[in-house]
Amino acid sequence: MIIAIAAVISAVVVGFASYFIITKATQTRRLNLIKEAEAEAEMIKKERILQAKEKFIQLKSEHDRQVNERNQKIAQNEQRVKQMENALHQQQEELGKKIKEQNLLRDQLDNQLQGVERKKEEIERKLKEQNLKLEQISGLSSEEAKNILIENMKAEAKSDAMAYINEVMEEAKMTANKEAKKIVVQTIQRVATEAAIENSVTVFNIDSDEVKGRIIGREGRNIRALEAATGVEIIVDDTPEAIILSGFDPVRREIARLALHQLVTDGRIHPARIEEVVSKVQKQIEEEIIEVGKRTAIDLGIHGLHPELIRMIGKMKYRSSYGQNLLQHSRETANLCGIMASELGLNAKLARRAGLLHDIGKVPDDEPELPHAIIGMKLAERYKEKPEVINAIGAHHDEMEMTNLISPIVQVCDAISGARPGARREVVESYIKRLKEMEDMAMSYPGVMKTYAIQAGRELRVIVGSEKISDQDADLLSHDIAKKIQDEMTYPGQVKITVIRETRSISYAK
Repeated sequence: MIIAIAAVISAVVVGFASYFIITKATQTRRLNLIKEAEAEAEMIKKERILQAKEKFIQLKSEHDRQVNERNQKIAQNEQRVKQMENALHQQQEELGKKIKEQNLLRDQLDNQLQGVERKKEEIERKLKEQNLKLEQISGLSSEEAKNILIENMKAEAKSDAMAYINEVMEEAKMTANKEAKKIVVQTIQRVATEAAIENSVTVFNIDSDEVKGRIIGREGRNIRALEAATGVEIIVDDTPEAIILSGFDPVRREIARLALHQLVTDGRIHPARIEEVVSKVQKQIEEEIIEVGKRTAIDLGIHGLHPELIRMIGKMKYRSSYGQNLLQHSRETANLCGIMASELGLNAKLARRAGLLHDIGKVPDDEPELPHAIIGMKLAERYKEKPEVINAIGAHHDEMEMTNLISPIVQVCDAISGARPGARREVVESYIKRLKEMEDMAMSYPGVMKTYAIQAGRELRVIVGSEKISDQDADLLSHDIAKKIQDEMTYPGQVKITVIRETRSISYAK
């Protein structure tokens, strides 16, 4: 028991001893760490102080450098100001010297002017004395003598001027005809254009005579539908492999020809298809007219034309003037005008423009009772053409006075183009004009939708709306038109008036 207690006590004593030893060691280590931290903090402090001193020294040196630079600039500016002040002083001194010199010159000039004025007064006094002596000797005053001298000089100058004018006029008369003939001949020789004579029929060739029956249709319905849609008379006779399209309007004949070609190629020929194809061909012809107008303007080097004028130029392809193709005539006239204007030293482009447009008044469908030159002039005014072109168009048949040199050139070139052998036929022109008047007369009646003059003007077909005109009114209309044509027109033989009234009922299956 006692031994156990002693053992416990000894263990406790050993534990306390070891605890005291560990505690003392820990304190010693802590003190060492504190000392090391204090030493390291002291070193960091010294480094920071050194860095701050270096930064301060650096900033101070930078500030000193900037101050020195600023002082140098100020010094330079002060030196520059001093130099400018010195220069200004020198200029002021030089200016003062110049002012003194000018004052001296002015004084000298004043003295000289005074001397001149005195001499002038003396000369005037002497002139007056001489004039008085001359007046006493001649018995005339100075104004009378002056007037006599002026009149003598006028008469002499007028006589010399009249002599010079007469000399120039005589020389011009001697050479004018020769030069004019030379220019005209050269111009004609430099333009070679074929004279195109147009007919009133077109031959449509077919592969075989079997196609004729399909074109005619059952009881002639196809050929009637085609004639009604195009206004062209279609003649199917014994001519092998050919069908004749007869009509005075070349546009209608071309539409009928192209429509027939498409129908025969397609093989489907019936009234509804005919109307569809004719409508498409009419649009194609309109596009072709615009393309022809553009191509013609480009070929002649004419730019800036109004789109409507371009369309009218294209329509010239399907118009004729006394049997001569209007587009060909206008192109020829334009080329002649350009060449002649170049020979005379005038604006060739402007002359070609006027030559191309000179017959534009023949193209519009609605032709009022005015000369085509006046109609063309108004069209040119409407579409903002130049005054020279407008005057040349209006004056090329002497309907108005010429105001520039382009106008007589256009008139002469128009006559040259039309005077070619075989270029024109008066009969064809009057024939087409008569047929056109016949169609316009029938169109003036209310309810009339289309009019077509066919068979060389021996028949006039009038298509009316069924909702506007009854069968009885159709009979009356044919009688009225026949009477009006008989009273107001001159024509050979007789004219048959056919009024066509048809009713269409259309519905759609959906």
